[in-house]
Amino acid sequence: MRLPAQSALLESGHRLRRALERRVRIDTRTLAVFRVLVGILIVADLALRSRNFSYFYTDDGVVPRSLAMEATPEYAISVYYLTTSSTVIAALFVLQALVALQLIVGYKTRVATVLSFLFVVSLDHHNPFVLSYADTLFRLLLFWAIFLPLGERWSVDAVHADRTPRPSVANAASVLILSQMIFMYFSNGLIKSQSDVWTSGDAAPLVFGLDEMTFLLGDVVRGFPTLLEYGGLLWFYMLVGSWLLVALRGRPRMLLAGLFVGGHLAFALTVRIGAFPYVALAGVLLFLQGQFWTDLATVTRRIGLDGTWLRGLSARLEQCARRVPTARIGGDRVQAARAHTYTAAVTTIVVTILFVAGVLLLTLVPVALADDSERTMEERVEGTLIETMDETTGVTQVETVASSVGIDQPIGWSVFAGPDPRTTDRYYVFPAQTVSGEQFDIYNERALTVDRPYDELQQQHGTYRERFYMNSVRNGGSSNDVPALLAAHLCAQWADDHDEELRSVSMYLVTEAVTHETIDDPSNRDRTYVELSHHGCGDTEFDGLEWPA
Repeated sequence: MRLPAQSALLESGHRLRRALERRVRIDTRTLAVFRVLVGILIVADLALRSRNFSYFYTDDGVVPRSLAMEATPEYAISVYYLTTSSTVIAALFVLQALVALQLIVGYKTRVATVLSFLFVVSLDHHNPFVLSYADTLFRLLLFWAIFLPLGERWSVDAVHADRTPRPSVANAASVLILSQMIFMYFSNGLIKSQSDVWTSGDAAPLVFGLDEMTFLLGDVVRGFPTLLEYGGLLWFYMLVGSWLLVALRGRPRMLLAGLFVGGHLAFALTVRIGAFPYVALAGVLLFLQGQFWTDLATVTRRIGLDGTWLRGLSARLEQCARRVPTARIGGDRVQAARAHTYTAAVTTIVVTILFVAGVLLLTLVPVALADDSERTMEERVEGTLIETMDETTGVTQVETVASSVGIDQPIGWSVFAGPDPRTTDRYYVFPAQTVSGEQFDIYNERALTVDRPYDELQQQHGTYRERFYMNSVRNGGSSNDVPALLAAHLCAQWADDHDEELRSVSMYLVTEAVTHETIDDPSNRDRTYVELSHHGCGDTEFDGLEWPA
C-alpha cells in the first residue's frame, strides 16, 4: 500500500512526464513533410553541385582526392574515396539522387535514410573546402532522423503497413532532433549577445551593405535601414528565446515557428548564404504539432476548398504504392533484433551526449566565472573547449568518431554574421603574366586592374559554393595546398585554352570597409590589398608581378 506522500510524488512524476512528452512530440504528418523536404534538398544540392562537377569533384579540378583526404579526419567515411574515375563519381551522384527519390516516396524509409546520410557525409568529405554551416546542420538533422519514423504517413511503407498510423512520436530521437535546432539557435544568440552591434540593432544594416552576399531583394531592403534595425533586433531576441519553441505549445508555438519560417524565407530572398535557409526551414517545421494540421484543415474548409481533388490524388498514389513490391526480411526474431538494435543505438547516443555534456559543463563553469581581463568570455570558453576535447579521455574518442561520420557539433554556431557582423566587402584579383610578358587578371578574365570586377560583388562567384571555396583559398596558404592547386589549375587551363603559357600567378584579396555612410557608396570605401599567395607556373620560379596602381 502506497503512502499518500508516495502517491503524490508518483503523480507529480507522471504529470511532469506527460508535460515533457507533449512538448517534444512530433506529429507524423510533420515528419512526412520533413522527409520529402530532405529528399528534395538532396536532389537539389546534387543538381547545383553538378554545375562545378569537374572543377570541384574530380582529380582534373582544384580539389583532387589526395587533398580532400588530407583535410578530413583520419577515419573519415566517404564512398567517393574509393575512386578517382570521373565516370564512377558521376554514377555515385546519380545513385545518391535515386536513394533520395526513394526517401521522398518513403520506400524502405529507414534504409533510404541511412543510405542518404552516408552519401551526404561521403560527398561532404569528398570536398570539405566548399562547405558551410548549412551542410553541417543538414548532416546532423539527417542523422537524428534515422531514428524517427519518417515513413509513418504518406509513404509507400505506410500503404504496405496497412494499419492506422501513429498520430505522433515522442521519444529520445524527437528530443534530440528538436534540441539540435534549439542548440544551434540559442548558442548563436549567446554569441551575438557578446556584441554591442547586435544588441543595439546596428548589425543588420551593415550586413545588408555587403555586395558580395546580398542579391535578389537585398538591394531593395538595404534602402530601409530603420526596418533592418528592428528586424535585426527581432531576430536576435528570437535566437535568445528559441528555447520557447519547445516550452510553448499549440498556437503560441505555431506563431513563434512562423516567425522563424519568415526569417529564413527573408534570408533566402535577400542574402546569398547557400542552402542554409532551406535546411533550417526543414528543421523549424518539425516544431509544428497536431494543432497546425487541425487549423490548416479548418482554414481549408472555410475558404471553400473541399479537398476532393486531393483525396482523388491520394487514392491514385495509394494504388501506385500498392503495386510497388515489398519484401520483409525475416520474421519475429529479426523484427525483435531490429528493435533491440534501435534501442541500443539511441541509448548509446544519449549516454554519450550526457557524458560529454557533463565533462564540458564541469570544465566550463569555473572558466566562465573566472576573472580574466586579458581574454573575452568567448575566447576563454572556446580555448577551454578545444583543450578539453584534445586532452580528456573519452571525449577525444567521441570527437574522433563524430568527426569521422560528420556529426561533430561546431564549437560555436557563429552563423548569421556572428558574433560581430562582417563589415568588409571582398573581391579577388589574380594578376597573371604570360611568358611574353603580358599581364592580366586571370580570375576575373579582364585587363589587370584593382577596380571592382562587378557592381554586385556576388556575381564574381558563379555559384555559392565557389564563394565558400574562395574562403578556403583565402584561409589556406601555409595550412594547406588549396591556393597552390588553384594556381596550378589556372596555369594548366590557360595553356590548354591558348597558344601561350603562363609564367606566374599571384592572388590578392581586396577588402572594402563598409560603414553606415558608405553602404550605398562603394567608391568612397577604404580599400586594403592583401597578397594571399604567389606561384610560378610549371617549373618556372616566381619572379614577381607588378601590382597595379
